[in-house]
Amino acid sequence: MKKKMIILTSFFLLGLLTCGIIYYLTENSILFTLTITFGTCFYHFAMRLIVGHGIDGIFHNKMNYDRWWFKERKYESKLFKAIGVKKWKKYLPTYNTRDYSVTDHSVEEIIQVTCQAEVVHEINMILSFVPVIFTIWFGSLAAFLITSCVAFCFDGLFVILQRYNRPRLRRLLRR
Repeated sequence: MKKKMIILTSFFLLGLLTCGIIYYLTENSILFTLTITFGTCFYHFAMRLIVGHGIDGIFHNKMNYDRWWFKERKYESKLFKAIGVKKWKKYLPTYNTRDYSVTDHSVEEIIQVTCQAEVVHEINMILSFVPVIFTIWFGSLAAFLITSCVAFCFDGLFVILQRYNRPRLRRLLRR
């Protein structure tokens, strides 16, 4: 997944630069739209790579899972059952499957990985709304707001997944 994200990010950067330069020379409105589209996609992918690498560089998958932020909330198990997490969680991609490998890591290490992944996705959720600032120069509030909301919800799925899995892993650790 990591390699695919880097390739997609590079593709969006290339599209941004190509369409941006051609738009600058021709002022074709379609190229303006494509430039904004490629730029927004590039931002969302690059930001996620940067945040992930930054958090990993600080914590190295060694977060304290006993902190209150990572504790299971009373309402979560009912919520997760109501939204059917067990049914759809298998369809979400994993950035680095080796981090979750029970043959390579202890259960405690995997719990720490879930904490770090949760923090990364929560930061991504907040930063998803940065592109809305670009409406000052480019207009199109609806387009920027919609893409930001979609990105926010997408990262929210991964936060839910980490919070869903962690109590199960903690029970496994206690055994």
